[in-house]
Amino acid sequence: MAVDSPVPLATADDLQVGQFADLVRGFSPEALDVLMVEATRLCEDACGRRLAPFTGLPESHRAQGIDPDELPGDAGIPVSMQATLNMSYANALGGAGSMVRHVWLNEFAPRYPDLWQYGNLSVSLILSQGGLQRVGPAQIVGAEPDSGHVWFQLGTFLPPGSLIRVQYDGGYQTMPASLARAGKLMAASLAATELDPMVQTGHDAGALREQAEKILASYART
Repeated sequence: MAVDSPVPLATADDLQVGQFADLVRGFSPEALDVLMVEATRLCEDACGRRLAPFTGLPESHRAQGIDPDELPGDAGIPVSMQATLNMSYANALGGAGSMVRHVWLNEFAPRYPDLWQYGNLSVSLILSQGGLQRVGPAQIVGAEPDSGHVWFQLGTFLPPGSLIRVQYDGGYQTMPASLARAGKLMAASLAATELDPMVQTGHDAGALREQAEKILASYART
Protein backbone atom coordinates (compact mmCIF):
# COMPACT_ATOMS: atom_id res chain seq x y z
CA MET A 1 0.00 0.00 0.00
CA ALA A 2 1.30 3.45 -0.90
CA VAL A 3 2.17 5.67 2.05
CA ASP A 4 0.75 9.19 2.15
CA SER A 5 3.68 11.41 3.09
CA PRO A 6 3.12 15.09 2.33
CA VAL A 7 5.51 17.80 3.40
CA PRO A 8 3.92 18.76 6.75
CA LEU A 9 2.63 22.25 7.46
CA ALA A 10 4.63 22.13 10.68
CA THR A 11 7.50 19.78 11.46
CA ALA A 12 8.08 17.45 14.38
CA ASP A 13 10.85 19.78 15.54
CA ASP A 14 8.35 22.66 15.61
CA LEU A 15 6.13 20.71 17.98
CA GLN A 16 8.96 19.62 20.26
CA VAL A 17 9.74 23.18 21.28
CA GLY A 18 7.46 25.60 23.06
CA GLN A 19 4.22 25.00 24.90
CA PHE A 20 3.38 21.63 23.30
CA ALA A 21 6.68 19.87 24.01
CA ASP A 22 5.20 18.12 27.04
CA LEU A 23 2.43 16.60 24.93
CA VAL A 24 4.78 14.72 22.61
CA ARG A 25 7.71 13.85 24.84
CA GLY A 26 6.57 10.21 24.92
CA PHE A 27 6.20 9.91 21.13
CA SER A 28 8.86 8.11 19.11
CA PRO A 29 10.35 10.04 16.17
CA GLU A 30 8.42 7.83 13.75
CA ALA A 31 5.12 8.32 15.58
CA LEU A 32 5.70 12.06 15.72
CA ASP A 33 6.33 12.23 11.96
CA VAL A 34 3.06 10.36 11.37
CA LEU A 35 1.28 12.77 13.71
CA MET A 36 2.47 15.79 11.70
CA VAL A 37 1.31 14.17 8.44
CA GLU A 38 -2.11 13.43 9.92
CA ALA A 39 -2.38 17.00 11.22
CA THR A 40 -1.51 18.34 7.77
CA ARG A 41 -4.22 16.31 6.07
CA LEU A 42 -6.77 17.30 8.73
CA CYS A 43 -5.95 20.97 8.09
CA GLU A 44 -6.47 20.43 4.36
CA ASP A 45 -9.73 18.58 5.04
CA ALA A 46 -10.96 21.51 7.13
CA CYS A 47 -10.18 23.92 4.26
CA GLY A 48 -11.39 21.70 1.43
CA ARG A 49 -8.19 22.38 -0.53
CA ARG A 50 -4.56 21.31 -0.87
CA LEU A 51 -2.02 23.42 1.04
CA ALA A 52 1.16 21.40 1.43
CA PRO A 53 3.37 20.93 -1.65
CA PHE A 54 2.04 18.25 -3.99
CA THR A 55 3.18 16.64 -7.24
CA GLY A 56 1.40 15.15 -10.23
CA LEU A 57 -2.12 16.17 -9.21
CA PRO A 58 -4.58 15.09 -11.95
CA GLU A 59 -7.75 17.03 -12.77
CA SER A 60 -10.34 17.02 -15.53
CA HIS A 61 -12.45 19.93 -16.74
CA ARG A 62 -15.08 20.38 -19.43
CA ALA A 63 -14.38 23.14 -21.92
CA GLN A 64 -17.49 25.26 -21.82
CA GLY A 65 -18.61 28.75 -22.65
CA ILE A 66 -17.08 31.43 -24.86
CA ASP A 67 -16.23 34.70 -23.17
CA PRO A 68 -18.14 37.42 -25.10
CA ASP A 69 -15.24 39.78 -24.48
CA GLU A 70 -12.78 37.51 -26.30
CA LEU A 71 -11.28 38.98 -29.45
CA PRO A 72 -12.43 36.96 -32.47
CA GLY A 73 -9.80 35.81 -34.91
CA ASP A 74 -11.08 37.93 -37.79
CA ALA A 75 -11.27 41.31 -36.03
CA GLY A 76 -8.71 42.80 -38.41
CA ILE A 77 -6.74 44.59 -35.68
CA PRO A 78 -2.96 44.72 -36.24
CA VAL A 79 -1.21 42.13 -34.08
CA SER A 80 2.24 40.66 -33.66
CA MET A 81 3.77 38.15 -36.07
CA GLN A 82 3.27 35.33 -33.53
CA ALA A 83 -0.40 36.23 -33.10
CA THR A 84 -0.82 36.38 -36.90
CA LEU A 85 0.58 32.87 -37.25
CA ASN A 86 -1.63 31.60 -34.43
CA MET A 87 -4.74 33.13 -35.99
CA SER A 88 -3.81 31.65 -39.35
CA TYR A 89 -3.48 28.22 -37.75
CA ALA A 90 -6.80 28.60 -35.94
CA ASN A 91 -8.54 29.69 -39.14
CA ALA A 92 -7.15 26.67 -40.95
CA LEU A 93 -8.67 24.41 -38.29
CA GLY A 94 -11.95 26.29 -38.33
CA GLY A 95 -13.79 28.31 -35.72
CA ALA A 96 -10.96 30.65 -34.78
CA GLY A 97 -13.28 32.99 -32.87
CA SER A 98 -15.24 30.29 -31.06
CA MET A 99 -12.56 28.35 -29.22
CA VAL A 100 -12.45 28.05 -25.43
CA ARG A 101 -9.52 30.03 -24.03
CA HIS A 102 -9.67 29.46 -20.27
CA VAL A 103 -9.63 26.81 -17.56
CA TRP A 104 -9.24 27.24 -13.81
CA LEU A 105 -7.26 24.73 -11.78
CA ASN A 106 -8.92 23.52 -8.59
CA GLU A 107 -5.90 24.22 -6.42
CA PHE A 108 -4.45 27.71 -5.97
CA ALA A 109 -3.28 29.98 -3.17
CA PRO A 110 -6.24 31.33 -1.15
CA ARG A 111 -3.78 33.68 0.58
CA TYR A 112 -0.14 34.69 0.04
CA PRO A 113 0.14 33.78 -3.66
CA ASP A 114 3.76 34.95 -3.59
CA LEU A 115 4.57 31.88 -1.48
CA TRP A 116 2.78 29.44 -3.82
CA GLN A 117 4.44 27.84 -6.82
CA TYR A 118 3.20 25.77 -9.77
CA GLY A 119 5.33 23.43 -11.84
CA ASN A 120 5.26 20.73 -14.51
CA LEU A 121 1.85 21.69 -15.88
CA SER A 122 0.77 19.35 -18.68
CA VAL A 123 -2.47 19.67 -20.62
CA SER A 124 -4.12 17.22 -23.00
CA LEU A 125 -7.43 17.62 -24.80
CA ILE A 126 -9.96 14.97 -25.75
CA LEU A 127 -11.85 16.79 -28.48
CA SER A 128 -15.62 16.76 -28.64
CA GLN A 129 -15.46 15.50 -32.24
CA GLY A 130 -12.92 12.82 -31.33
CA GLY A 131 -9.15 12.63 -31.09
CA LEU A 132 -6.53 13.50 -28.51
CA GLN A 133 -4.08 16.39 -28.65
CA ARG A 134 -1.50 17.75 -26.26
CA VAL A 135 -1.11 21.44 -25.63
CA GLY A 136 2.49 22.64 -25.73
CA PRO A 137 3.96 25.10 -23.21
CA ALA A 138 4.09 27.83 -25.87
CA GLN A 139 0.28 27.75 -26.09
CA ILE A 140 -0.30 28.14 -22.35
CA VAL A 141 -0.19 31.31 -20.27
CA GLY A 142 -0.31 30.59 -16.51
CA ALA A 143 -1.19 29.02 -14.22
CA GLU A 144 -1.72 32.04 -12.00
CA PRO A 145 -1.04 31.34 -8.29
CA ASP A 146 -3.80 33.67 -7.03
CA SER A 147 -6.59 32.09 -9.10
CA GLY A 148 -5.40 28.91 -10.82
CA HIS A 149 -6.26 30.56 -14.15
CA VAL A 150 -4.76 28.91 -17.22
CA TRP A 151 -5.19 30.77 -20.51
CA PHE A 152 -4.77 29.19 -23.94
CA GLN A 153 -3.37 31.35 -26.71
CA LEU A 154 -5.23 31.97 -29.94
CA GLY A 155 -4.48 29.09 -32.27
CA THR A 156 -5.19 26.40 -29.67
CA PHE A 157 -7.91 24.18 -31.13
CA LEU A 158 -10.21 23.77 -28.14
CA PRO A 159 -13.89 23.61 -29.10
CA PRO A 160 -16.59 23.74 -26.39
CA GLY A 161 -17.49 20.35 -25.00
CA SER A 162 -13.92 19.04 -25.12
CA LEU A 163 -12.45 17.31 -22.08
CA ILE A 164 -9.43 19.09 -20.62
CA ARG A 165 -7.07 16.89 -18.63
CA VAL A 166 -4.37 18.59 -16.60
CA GLN A 167 -1.63 17.37 -14.30
CA TYR A 168 0.55 19.68 -12.23
CA ASP A 169 2.66 20.31 -9.16
CA GLY A 170 1.84 23.06 -6.70
CA GLY A 171 1.40 24.15 -3.11
CA TYR A 172 3.11 26.48 -0.69
CA GLN A 173 6.83 26.17 -1.24
CA THR A 174 7.33 28.61 1.64
CA MET A 175 4.83 27.89 4.41
CA PRO A 176 2.84 30.88 5.70
CA ALA A 177 3.42 31.27 9.43
CA SER A 178 -0.31 31.10 10.11
CA LEU A 179 -0.57 27.71 8.40
CA ALA A 180 2.42 26.41 10.33
CA ARG A 181 0.68 27.56 13.51
CA ALA A 182 -2.53 25.77 12.49
CA GLY A 183 -0.52 22.62 11.80
CA LYS A 184 1.01 22.75 15.29
CA LEU A 185 -2.36 23.28 16.95
CA MET A 186 -3.95 20.44 15.00
CA ALA A 187 -1.07 18.10 15.84
CA ALA A 188 -1.27 19.09 19.51
CA SER A 189 -5.00 18.35 19.56
CA LEU A 190 -4.33 14.89 18.13
CA ALA A 191 -1.59 14.24 20.69
CA ALA A 192 -3.82 15.34 23.56
CA THR A 193 -6.60 13.06 22.30
CA GLU A 194 -4.30 10.04 22.11
CA LEU A 195 -2.83 10.40 25.57
CA ASP A 196 -4.13 8.38 28.48
CA PRO A 197 -7.11 10.36 29.82
CA MET A 198 -5.75 9.89 33.33
CA VAL A 199 -2.63 11.85 32.39
CA GLN A 200 -3.04 15.50 33.28
CA THR A 201 -1.50 17.67 30.57
CA GLY A 202 -3.30 20.98 31.01
CA HIS A 203 -4.18 20.99 27.28
CA ASP A 204 -7.77 20.72 26.02
CA ALA A 205 -7.82 18.77 22.73
CA GLY A 206 -11.13 20.29 21.63
CA ALA A 207 -9.98 23.83 22.35
CA LEU A 208 -6.71 23.27 20.45
CA ARG A 209 -8.57 21.99 17.39
CA GLU A 210 -10.98 24.92 17.56
CA GLN A 211 -8.05 27.33 17.53
CA ALA A 212 -6.59 25.56 14.48
CA GLU A 213 -9.91 25.69 12.62
CA LYS A 214 -10.29 29.41 13.33
CA ILE A 215 -6.95 30.03 11.61
CA LEU A 216 -7.86 27.70 8.73
CA ALA A 217 -11.16 29.49 8.11
CA SER A 218 -9.33 32.20 6.15
CA TYR A 219 -7.87 29.51 3.86
CA ALA A 220 -11.11 27.58 3.39
CA ARG A 221 -12.66 27.12 -0.04
CA THR A 222 -15.70 29.31 -0.56
